[in-house]
Amino acid sequence: MKFLTYYLRIKLNINTHIWYFAVLGTILFTISGCGGSNNNPDSLVTVEQQLHTALDQVDTDVDFTLFIESKNGDQFIHNRGASTETTSYRSASTSKMVTTSVILWLVDKGIVSLEDHPQDYLDFWPTTGNHAVIKLRHLLSFTSGLSDEPLCLHLPNANFVNCVETILEDNPSIPLPGEDFYYAGTHLQVAGLIAVRASGMSDWEEVFDSFKSETQLFTNASYDLPSTSNPRLAGGMHWQAAEYLTFLRTLYHQQILSPELTKAMTSDQSGNANITYSPINEGPIALDWHYGFGLWIECPSVPFDCPTISRVSSAGTYGAYPFIDFEHQYFGIVAREGALGTGHEGYQIWSEVNSYLDEWASNKL
Repeated sequence: MKFLTYYLRIKLNINTHIWYFAVLGTILFTISGCGGSNNNPDSLVTVEQQLHTALDQVDTDVDFTLFIESKNGDQFIHNRGASTETTSYRSASTSKMVTTSVILWLVDKGIVSLEDHPQDYLDFWPTTGNHAVIKLRHLLSFTSGLSDEPLCLHLPNANFVNCVETILEDNPSIPLPGEDFYYAGTHLQVAGLIAVRASGMSDWEEVFDSFKSETQLFTNASYDLPSTSNPRLAGGMHWQAAEYLTFLRTLYHQQILSPELTKAMTSDQSGNANITYSPINEGPIALDWHYGFGLWIECPSVPFDCPTISRVSSAGTYGAYPFIDFEHQYFGIVAREGALGTGHEGYQIWSEVNSYLDEWASNKL
């Protein structure tokens, strides 16, 4: 009798354990199947094939490279024609995001502050009037009021410091800083000289070399247009798509700037300023984007009506288009060098395949 009772108890325990693991297995199988096509290898292969096909069919006048990376580090590359991720391209305005990041890197170090004024470092700058009200934050958000670009910004033999003085001379009367947004190279040229003086370095090349040495970013890049001695900080770089993508990765993951400065950089800094001149508003794209620090705050609504920041970018006039997509959690660059004034084409290349890109990114989460 005792033996029979013991036997039945063992059998009951075994059956209970079998039931428990069967139920657990069903739960785990159900969980692993959630999320639709996410992490589905067949779905991912199909999307990437569709991407390659669509990008081969894009109507464009020059070769290009599309290089993207997901939040988790997965990458997709499409090279068209002779373009590759290591082709060197003229930056145009894609350098604005880089220059601003270098200056904010100095802000993070406590070497300079967003609240500093030009006259704190430049002995020729006025100490009264609207010019004296300008802060570094106004320069980085293009709301300083310095709208007129002197010719020296484009002359290789011009003196960098003297050219900043010429910017001041060519803008004798300015609105109150913060009131007007004007897309021009003047703001970053002044901000760059402030960074040079605040850091105690000899020129912008030394500042950039220090940044490269510490961060290991843009190791092949240079500010060499119109010359290394008179670099145009708003549009004078050469870079490769691979190193620009690495730079975007560090911004996305907040590896070179503090979370506070990264948030400030990628937030709307133009606010209620009058949009006096914007190539995005007036160009072929015709969208009402706002501006952060050195980059565009994208918004599909016209007029601007985006309560949250989903995308930022820094398109260049030769058609390169670096971007960070916070909503779909990926970033990348359309690297190309078309004719002057084709800045919209990189954005349009992205636009033609963005649904595939969003799906690709969703498969990588």
